[in-house]
Amino acid sequence: MSSKFWFPSMSVAEVVEAFAGWGYSLSPEQVARPTSDFVLGVYSACVEQLTGITLETLQEPIDQALESTENRELYTQALAHNLLLYHIQRFANAAKIDDFSAKDLYFPDPDRTRSIFSAFINFIKFSEQSEAFILRLREQSTAVIRERQTVVEETANLEQRLKEFKVKRAEDEPKCEALRQENTALMEQVISYKDRQLAFLEDVESLKKEKAALVAEKEKVTSEMAASNKNIDRTRSRIVQSPERIKRNISTMGQTAAEEKRTVAANEAKTRDLQTKISALLNIEKDVRSCVEQLQVIEKEMRVLDAAQKELGDLKDTLDRKKGERAELLMRRDRVHKQFSNAQEKLERAQRHAEDKRLASQQTIERLQREYEEMSVERRDNDRQVEELRAEADEIERKMAEHMKTSQAELNELLAEYWKLRHETEVYMETLANKLGMQVRST
Repeated sequence: MSSKFWFPSMSVAEVVEAFAGWGYSLSPEQVARPTSDFVLGVYSACVEQLTGITLETLQEPIDQALESTENRELYTQALAHNLLLYHIQRFANAAKIDDFSAKDLYFPDPDRTRSIFSAFINFIKFSEQSEAFILRLREQSTAVIRERQTVVEETANLEQRLKEFKVKRAEDEPKCEALRQENTALMEQVISYKDRQLAFLEDVESLKKEKAALVAEKEKVTSEMAASNKNIDRTRSRIVQSPERIKRNISTMGQTAAEEKRTVAANEAKTRDLQTKISALLNIEKDVRSCVEQLQVIEKEMRVLDAAQKELGDLKDTLDRKKGERAELLMRRDRVHKQFSNAQEKLERAQRHAEDKRLASQQTIERLQREYEEMSVERRDNDRQVEELRAEADEIERKMAEHMKTSQAELNELLAEYWKLRHETEVYMETLANKLGMQVRST
């Protein structure tokens, strides 16, 4: 068995005793002369002992695989044996038997089968001894897988929300663009209104100044008229020496008063015009105020858009953080696997060292016992033993020659039958693989 790992080779009795401890009844003759059905049952029992996988548990995936296949009865048994062989090979690889193949199932060799039994028993006993550690690792692995599933679901949900936000943003983008253009147009309109308002304000200021000047002039004219009226009253109270001159003065003053009245009427007309312009300015101010309110509404919507973009950024950050946590969990799982492998290798080295010491001690005891027995026999009857040994050696050589001839003939027949069966098996497996669309590893 080509493997860099070494296992203690168990005797037939030890193999039978080990399997009897697990509730499997084997006979020494079955272990010494294994058949295909026997080793298949034993290997299946080993796999079931450690993993719980049987042909019954494999029936459901077999039915699912052959659900759309015609003549499924033709492939059911072959596929079941292939799946069972796959799980036995995985079990053998875990037990450090890298060259396990279908030959070990269908053409078992007694020595190799006993070595495989020894490796399987050693691996199962090691698993039973490390049950607490293995259970803890399985629980940790289950927790990591569950947490990984949770992270994957959260990542999928976040990606879904991100896609929804992107779709919503894409849907709102035309509205945002239209609002931006409308905002730009309104800002330009507000700026033009501002310019017009400044021009109107300048006109209003100039008109206010002109009005103030006219009011001052009106008050001056009114005061002059009052003074003139007082002078007229004083003049009337006097005796007039020159009536013609007084008439001329009165006529001149009447003309002046009429002129002042016309001036006052013109000022009142200008005042009415100014009031009209002020009303127009008030209307413009109302329009500007409505524009400002629309700008405030647009600004509020822009703040809502900025909040949505910020939330999108937060979701992206959360997604990146979850990806980092997922990578960290994967690294932790790899570290746990490495620790488990290192612990398993240390335990195997310790077992090998203890087994080497036990075998060395056993070999030393057996050697000393053989030497003691040989010395005792030699002391009792050395000559008789020599003659008997010579006769036995001659008889053994004769039997060996006959046995070699018989074995060589049987071996040639078995090899011919083996290569014939192997060729037929490979043709059958290739045909089956072509029918099922599977790849079969050559053994």
